[in-house]
Amino acid sequence: MSSEVEIVASFADEERCARAIEALRAARFSAIRYFAPIPSEKLAEAMHRPKSWVRALVLGGGITGVLTGIAITVGTSLEWNLDVGGKPVVSVPPFIIICFELMILFGGISAVLGFLFFARLPALETAPRYSSRFSEDRFGVVVRCDDADAARVEAILNEAGAEEVLREAA
Repeated sequence: MSSEVEIVASFADEERCARAIEALRAARFSAIRYFAPIPSEKLAEAMHRPKSWVRALVLGGGITGVLTGIAITVGTSLEWNLDVGGKPVVSVPPFIIICFELMILFGGISAVLGFLFFARLPALETAPRYSSRFSEDRFGVVVRCDDADAARVEAILNEAGAEEVLREAA
């Protein structure tokens, strides 16, 4: 029975880190995490991350806001029918403002809640094998693999240009 280990590598730049992630994915390793001091499109592309669902949540929140605005304004106008001098009771132009405001409100709330949910915030504890230097000036890759594959993972990381490679028990 083989035990699992975690290989931690640090890189000086994002190109080498992205190259290492692509090489690990090509070698069919899937338990890969990366840490970066800056937002990096190269690393996200190397991990083949799907598009975020937050934009769909914002769209859903906006549509819900518009429908809520229509329901509130039309419902209120029909419930408390006022004599408006022969004009239609349900008049669209003044309702547009309320629908717009509720669209912005619901869309904004769904954006914040979606971001917090998909970012898994708040993070009450740090990720395993995280190093503070990954927030300062280094890029980090953590790979979880079997002990039998550890030498192969270390070779891939060293070949990609890792400055430091450490093997730790999982």
